[in-house]
Amino acid sequence: MNYFFEDFEVGMRFESPARTITEADVVMFAALSGDWNPIHVDAEYAKDTIFGKRIAHGLLTLSIAAGLLTRLRLTEKTIVAFYGIEKLRFTKPVFIGDTIKAVMEVLEKEEKSGKDYGVVSYDVKVYNQNNEVVLTYIAKVAVMSKFAQRK
Repeated sequence: MNYFFEDFEVGMRFESPARTITEADVVMFAALSGDWNPIHVDAEYAKDTIFGKRIAHGLLTLSIAAGLLTRLRLTEKTIVAFYGIEKLRFTKPVFIGDTIKAVMEVLEKEEKSGKDYGVVSYDVKVYNQNNEVVLTYIAKVAVMSKFAQRK
């Protein structure tokens, strides 16, 4: 399904599939981002941290959550752009072997005068397998209007 701006209603709620964070995810993200902090990649070092073991990068968790929400295919052909992110908080660590899912709820819609799109704001919460919130943020996405001039 491809939702246009007008199709979204405040209060609509969507839940992504779940995905387990793997060792490969952490290593590949470290290589891609250049973030080789030992709290992510050194098991011996991580034993002596407040977490007691390695944790996934916060931005890896955010990236995977974004991918999980993309799998819903809500705006696959109607998205204009990722517009922004607000109030990002990493509330609990994510460990290798944790399984996460994302839940988003439409908070508000903002029409953009003279534009072929509007901005939809979602409250996003990412949960681990214990139903604990590990990440929360507000995502803003520019979504095509049904009445946009098609070129």
